[in-house]
Amino acid sequence: VFIVKRNASLTAEQVIAHCRKNLTGYKVPKLVEFRDELPQTNVGKILRRALRDEELAKQKPA
Repeated sequence: VFIVKRNASLTAEQVIAHCRKNLTGYKVPKLVEFRDELPQTNVGKILRRALRDEELAKQKPA
């Protein structure tokens, strides 16, 4: 899950614990990544494809 962090004390463990408490098991994120901002279109929608492409680029062996 990608999160724009506004609270400096927020941790990945807190996010996962909150999700475990309030979501079904298969919806709980395995990884949490904090970012300053998310890529958006001109209209303001989140560019999920750009996030996916960045993650795939990280996973590819160089």
